[in-house]
Amino acid sequence: MFRNRDMTGRHAARSAVASRRPRVVIFVGVALVLLLATFVVAHGAGGWGGDAVPVAAAAGPTPSPSSSPSPDPEQVAEDARNKALSDRLDALDMGGATLSVAVFDLVDGRAAQYNVESGLTYDTASIVKIDILATLLLQAQDAGRALTAREKSYAVPMITESDNAAADALWETIGGSDGLDAANERLGLTGTTAGSGPLWGLTQTTAADQLTLLSGVFGNASELKPDSQEYMRDLMGGISAGQDWGVSAAGDPAGLKNGWLERSVTGLWDISSIGAVTIGDHLCLLAVLSKDNAGMDVGISLVEKAAKEAASVMER
Repeated sequence: MFRNRDMTGRHAARSAVASRRPRVVIFVGVALVLLLATFVVAHGAGGWGGDAVPVAAAAGPTPSPSSSPSPDPEQVAEDARNKALSDRLDALDMGGATLSVAVFDLVDGRAAQYNVESGLTYDTASIVKIDILATLLLQAQDAGRALTAREKSYAVPMITESDNAAADALWETIGGSDGLDAANERLGLTGTTAGSGPLWGLTQTTAADQLTLLSGVFGNASELKPDSQEYMRDLMGGISAGQDWGVSAAGDPAGLKNGWLERSVTGLWDISSIGAVTIGDHLCLLAVLSKDNAGMDVGISLVEKAAKEAASVMER
């Protein structure tokens, strides 16, 4: 019995060893296969053929998570123009006045601006007469008609001679501030608010909005029909002598309108000028707005200096 038990035990042990042999063989085989695969990959990547490309190199360099995209060249150029214009205008003796300038090249889309993002608004004074005429023309277009003889008899002196009585009449015709605000929404002016009651000259605006208005007159895409645009350009090109100062100092003017107003409370002057001028050989829209000038003459001088500096920056 004892011997049988011993033999049975040895037989069981041999059976256990035998049963483990296939597992060991499989394990060793797998290890050999993995080792061989590693050897092949290493030599293949390293260049058995001499011209093999390493896997890491083929994938290309991994960009750094902190790397930033390349700056837009056009934005870089515009930032440089803005800085150049700011440097030049900050060097001017403004005598306590506040100035805002915006210029846009209709040919290539280049632009520059100064003191526009500040959120300041300016009294339009008589430059709003361009806005009044644009509103009148939009309303006439909507009604499917041309301007009447009476409306033209007011429009011409309002623009070419800056006649205030004519502006009063057309202000009433367009529906005053409500009519102007409605037209400006269509024209894309977002920072302009019409003066209350009969006070069209106290309409508040920005240099950027004045470029938007001018683009409606001189640009290709406009709410104004081509014949309306042509009518406005003709009147703006016929400003009477003595009133043709301002942005015309920057280049040959294709059309302009100026505004001047002495504030009764402070005795200081609003002096502004808007229009289209040829700078180099490009037609550009230019708006120069100012307030708190000590006098009309010094205000005109400041506006013209600013216009010239804007032209110089755009030429560069």
